[in-house]
Amino acid sequence: MSLPTAKRVMRHMQQLLALFVAIALTVQPAAAQSILRDAETEALFDDMSEPLIRAAGLDPRNVDIILIGDKSINAFVAGGQAVYIHSGLIEAADNANEVQGVIAHELGHVVGGHVIRHSDGVKQATGITLLSLVLGAAAIAAGAGEAGMGIFAAGQQAALGKYLAFSRVQESSADIAGADYLSKAGISGRGSLAFFKKLQNLEFRLAIPQDDSYDRTHPLSGERISVLQDVYEKDPAWDASTDPALEKRFQRVKAKLKGFVDEPTATLRDYPEYKTSIQAHYARAYAWHKSAYPDKALAEADALLAVEPEDPYFLELKGQILLESGRPTDALEPLRKAVYLTNNQPLIAALFGHALVATEDKSNFDEAEKVLKAAVSKDNANPFAWYQLGVIYSQQGDEPRARLASAEGFVLQRNAPLALRNAQTAMLGLPEGSPDWIRAQDIAILARVAVEENRKRR
Repeated sequence: MSLPTAKRVMRHMQQLLALFVAIALTVQPAAAQSILRDAETEALFDDMSEPLIRAAGLDPRNVDIILIGDKSINAFVAGGQAVYIHSGLIEAADNANEVQGVIAHELGHVVGGHVIRHSDGVKQATGITLLSLVLGAAAIAAGAGEAGMGIFAAGQQAALGKYLAFSRVQESSADIAGADYLSKAGISGRGSLAFFKKLQNLEFRLAIPQDDSYDRTHPLSGERISVLQDVYEKDPAWDASTDPALEKRFQRVKAKLKGFVDEPTATLRDYPEYKTSIQAHYARAYAWHKSAYPDKALAEADALLAVEPEDPYFLELKGQILLESGRPTDALEPLRKAVYLTNNQPLIAALFGHALVATEDKSNFDEAEKVLKAAVSKDNANPFAWYQLGVIYSQQGDEPRARLASAEGFVLQRNAPLALRNAQTAMLGLPEGSPDWIRAQDIAILARVAVEENRKRR
């Protein structure tokens, strides 16, 4: 084999490796992305998605709609019954109905088992690629270097085409399933079409060719619109309107998210101080808080409470600003009331527990323990709540349970070595066979397996 031919073989092999990496990455979960948790937003997602989840034949208690802190306009599923929505998608949506259309589509992937079946497409592509690798190598070994290169290239192209075709079929299937769920739930498909048109406009701005979707994982938005428009317009739910209360909540959350995610200068540009709507006050409160202007942030929170003094999320906001501005004692009253009004919503309760701990007043610690225990019993997937509970146990001199709480938190953060270390230490001080000891043992076993698997990968 000549040197130039060898170099071209190496280049094609690198391209082949890149293909496999690209395919593998499409099925990886969003572990490295930032999950945003907010009580008000999660309550809204629950109410927006419940009729769609039921229409899909699923149990709402088993399906999660999870917000990802990412400015791109995207949503996806990554195994299990969870739909991930990027913050950029919420910002791009004009109304709740558009987001419901996206959720319906993603539920189509969940019900269709597309993440599980994804491996079928990868296997088909891999089979073609490996065959081209063998045939190309044989041709090169026989002295037909150019023919071998051609076989390599054709094999790669065929493999990629097979994989992309498989992905497009899944997307089209999810589109039709989503339309069915919207219809069964009595929700209009107008929002779904409107959002696809947004994506089409984005494709135009990016100069994406509109004549063929062969080299794409998704059908072109124009293709999807042409298929779905007739389906939606004939549906009895086409003229159904969104519940005004739900739409009002969506606009609140959208403004709140913008204030939290965007740079303060961008938020204040979009919501200048002369605007006095609920959305404007909400967005500016977060912008001022992020900019370290607590007085201005509190003024916005007070303006919200002047309109709706019993709104638990406005009370939560005021308590958060006070707490994070170094005034934990002042934060107790609004947070305690917010916890009461939401029937001990676990994220708000965890924040209240944190405020009780932050006062450094030992007379507040018993209440903090009760509040935080209640929070993790309702939602044990909050590492912050576990951390605060560990602080309380440590303050009380209960080091074994402090270590167990830390182990719980490290499990959620996927830090297997620290989870293992804390679980083992907890077991040494807990009564053997007690529920806490058994839980520490379970964590230790799972963490040890994870540590060993990580070691083998290195």
